[in-house]
Amino acid sequence: MMTVHEVSRLTGVSIRTLQYYDRIGLLPPAEYTEAGYRLYDDTALETLQQILLFRELEFPLKEIRQIIQSPAFDRCKALEQQVELLELKKERLDRLIALARGIQTTGVKQNMDFSAFDTKKLDEYAARAKEAWGDTPAYKEFEQKAKGRTDTENAELNRQMMAIFADFGAIRDTDPAGEAAQALVRRLQDFITAHYYNCTEPILSGLGQMYAAGGEMTENIDRAGGIGTAEFSAKAIAVYCAN
Repeated sequence: MMTVHEVSRLTGVSIRTLQYYDRIGLLPPAEYTEAGYRLYDDTALETLQQILLFRELEFPLKEIRQIIQSPAFDRCKALEQQVELLELKKERLDRLIALARGIQTTGVKQNMDFSAFDTKKLDEYAARAKEAWGDTPAYKEFEQKAKGRTDTENAELNRQMMAIFADFGAIRDTDPAGEAAQALVRRLQDFITAHYYNCTEPILSGLGQMYAAGGEMTENIDRAGGIGTAEFSAKAIAVYCAN
């Protein structure tokens, strides 16, 4: 665990900014001390990296919060999008630098090309990236249900979700198409629908693919049920959604 002062020194983000991120629900600390001091774990620092990358790309805080709290958020996919956007930004900066050097060398009249200022390609990709996460009925329902829930209530829901995956883990050596595994998929779908958003079969299918895709989500599921639980859950979900 790191204190807010240590995180500030490590990242260059001011304490005031970290406090603001907590206040708006963008980056809550992992826990608070009895004295009320914020403490951050590795997961919180990973989230902070995501936030800073999006900020580097000039995404508004509201949109960043919408993306990282989306039910469909996938850290690996987000990083791919960020790399693509940063490369597009770098290309544009390279063109601007070349234009500025050309003006230095031969003057303005010989460099009347304004295409280097064009941000259309970058803007279009950024818009597609935002659309991939944000303005969906599932997210709006998720946001509505989450509104007003306390950190304790959110932690309890997460515990209950991980308990379902622990049950998946207990049968991960069985047939994912078997009755027990399929009953757990229905239980998972009903839980998500009850507490987060209407978990349709297309959404459930996408979640199953994310569970086994590696990264933090896979690690959390495997931590709850044992190595291989995420992959087993994904296979069971794929069978369920194919029927």
